Amino acid sequence: MTSLDLSPAPGAASRLRRTWAQTAMELKLTVRNGEQMVVTFVIPILLLVVGSRSDRFIDSDRPLDVLAPGVLALAIVSTSFTSLAIATAFERRYGVLKRLGATPLSRGGLLAGKVGAVAILQLAQFAVLGGLAVALGWRPEAPVAGTCWLLVLGLLGTVAFGGLGLLLAGTLRAEATLALANLVYVLLLVGGGLLLPLDQYPEAVRGLLSLLPSGALGEGLRDAFMTGSPGTFSVAVIAAWAVGAAAAAGRWFRWE
Repeated sequence: MTSLDLSPAPGAASRLRRTWAQTAMELKLTVRNGEQMVVTFVIPILLLVVGSRSDRFIDSDRPLDVLAPGVLALAIVSTSFTSLAIATAFERRYGVLKRLGATPLSRGGLLAGKVGAVAILQLAQFAVLGGLAVALGWRPEAPVAGTCWLLVLGLLGTVAFGGLGLLLAGTLRAEATLALANLVYVLLLVGGGLLLPLDQYPEAVRGLLSLLPSGALGEGLRDAFMTGSPGTFSVAVIAAWAVGAAAAAGRWFRWE
């Protein structure tokens, strides 16, 4: 009769399992945070529903052609910048980042978990907001090409705004990050080129807005769903911000 080996076999889980566990935890924490859910889902949904019923603020015969891509761009900003910056800043303040970075998860695994959670949330946002826009009557001229470019620009926008969010969270106090992240979110929402086409802004500020990641992202998604291509300039601007923001976050982010 063969005896069973019941001796303990301690050891860390695989890197993939550790990262996935952290991703799942990040998702749970985000979903349980009412403020982040408001920024992530409630505000974009309200803007989409209210804006689709009124052409007062959007100079277009088909306001959803303008509004829907803009709301998708806003969703990218809300998740990868505002929510990520605030959550990371308070984790840093309470010493969570320092302690998790010293576990078998490692700092790279912690960042991968955060990025994975952001990506999953954004896919959920795209599904919910895109489906709602279609239900409200959105019929883009180039739905397939627009969706493909949504994934590409969404990735670049996530890197760009995620890098900026981590830069704030890793250099400022948690309270300052909270205030500044919300302020930037409101400013971009109102006048950052996300919801409205750049040609509806005063001519004096159009050039500046086109160089911002928000303006390039919003304009790129509108062009992608209308014509099938976001334009080389918008892609180049977002890519440049992605590279610069990631490099800055890597250089100046402090774990404690």
